[in-house]
Order: sequence, then structure tokens, then C-alpha cells
Amino acid sequence: MWAQREKLLKNPGKLSENPKKAAVLAAFYPDLNEETYLLLIKRQGGNGVHAHQIALPGGKHESYDLDLKETALREAYEEVGILPAQISYVRALSSLYIPPSNFIVQPFMALYDKQLPFVLAASEVHYVIEVPLSVLVREDIVTSQWVQLSQSAKVKVPGFAIGDEWVWGATAMMLSEIRAILNDAL
Repeated sequence: MWAQREKLLKNPGKLSENPKKAAVLAAFYPDLNEETYLLLIKRQGGNGVHAHQIALPGGKHESYDLDLKETALREAYEEVGILPAQISYVRALSSLYIPPSNFIVQPFMALYDKQLPFVLAASEVHYVIEVPLSVLVREDIVTSQWVQLSQSAKVKVPGFAIGDEWVWGATAMMLSEIRAILNDAL
């Protein structure tokens, strides 16, 4: 599947002429023992292309957002209560085109000074997954699994086994870039 996306990105003529814009936030924060965590969410169900999937908080760019960074911060606040005033650092990652939903997503990494519990938007977020940095960088979480894609047969795709969750698709691609950055820094 990643090879198919790579081909699409190398041939922009195959991309949709009017993709929608979105942004997500990879928020890293300390717990009370000063261990660093990354926040993931489990999306609520429904009929959407990304229902029930593990994701980073975020969503669609709105006309009133100044830029995609503001979109990521606004959506993270709306979905899980991350306070933009407690974000101390933001770094843009590689944008990613998601064919099934026709979005170009701009991910951002951020340091978050979490002082309050997460507050979930029940209509969008089923629950949060707090991933310790020590788990995120481990090689044994990288694996593959068979996935039923819409309008397609089952395909074996790479992803991450994090606790009882399977993270694949666009979120897995973003986590791969984050892991590469972290491994270079560690």
C-alpha cells in the first residue's frame, strides 16, 4: 500500500484536482513521573472512511483558520482538550495525501505541557491511547497485518502493534517519520 501512495505522490497528475486540507497534531507530553508520551486517539464509529481507526488528533482546515498549524491546534483542542497555550514547540512533518478521503494532511509534532486530563469530544473520539516514548521507538512494534480495504481485496500492510491496538495507513506513515526523527535524536 505504501508503494501505491508513493507512486501517486511521484505522479501528481493522478492526485485529485481539489483535495481537501487537514492537519493533525502529534503531541508529546510528560506524565507525573516525567516519562514522555505521545497521544493517539481511537475515532468513533460510523460510516466514514476513517471510522474506528487509530489516529492523531486533528481534522479539516476551516476558512477561519490562519494556517494548517492553527488547524492542528484547534482540532486537538476540540477533540481532546489540548490547550494551545501549553504548546511550547511545533514542527511540521511531511504532508501526506490520503486517497480514500481525498485529503492532504499536514502533521505537526508538538511539545505539550499537560497539566489537565484530556477532555474528549464524545462525537469524534472513542478513547485516547497514551503511548510511552520508550514503546514508540522499539523495533518490535513494527509489524504487518492483513487489512480489508474499501473496494479492494485484503492487502497485507505495514503498521505498528501498540498495546492491543493496530496502527496502520496514514497514521502509521506519520509515526514512521516521527520514529525516524526520534531515533536520529536519541
